[in-house]
Amino acid sequence: MAMNESAKEWIKDILVAVVVSFVILQFVKPTIVREHSMEHTLHENDYILLSRQAYTLFGEPQTGDIIVFRSELKTNAGENKLLVKRIVGAPGDTIAIRDGVVFLNGEPLEEGYLKDGFTDTDMEEIQVPDDALFAMGDNRQNSMDSRDERVGLVPLDQVVGKAFFRLYPFNDIGKLD
Repeated sequence: MAMNESAKEWIKDILVAVVVSFVILQFVKPTIVREHSMEHTLHENDYILLSRQAYTLFGEPQTGDIIVFRSELKTNAGENKLLVKRIVGAPGDTIAIRDGVVFLNGEPLEEGYLKDGFTDTDMEEIQVPDDALFAMGDNRQNSMDSRDERVGLVPLDQVVGKAFFRLYPFNDIGKLD
């Protein structure tokens, strides 16, 4: 029994949609923010898009980029937790924290995105290795990040992607800077 033309068109449309979706998901990954560590920039339940190829095709990680990475922290289900943080130090940079101010390569870092306007811990100067990043949340008083030995420096190969767009909530839809 031959398939009618309408059924063939439906199958073709479905196959095209599957292939296009597969291709898009190779470059873009949707994710939901689950914590408060990036407030005021991102909030719990924000729906964001990540560029999976940002650092393989489009350049190197930059200070100020918002990234999602795999950590050694565990979820309730026992899986490695994904964290959303801002890059504060790229490979080769030096980072120190004194009197509420982050110093990047010896200079105070302008951080207008911070929730409370300061960083609540002091840290001796460290140099970020060539294969890692130093990342912190914008809500420094409520962020487990590179300052904490349980997270530490972020290996480049653990970066899932660079956050570039917020889809939800609709009143905040737009590009992330």
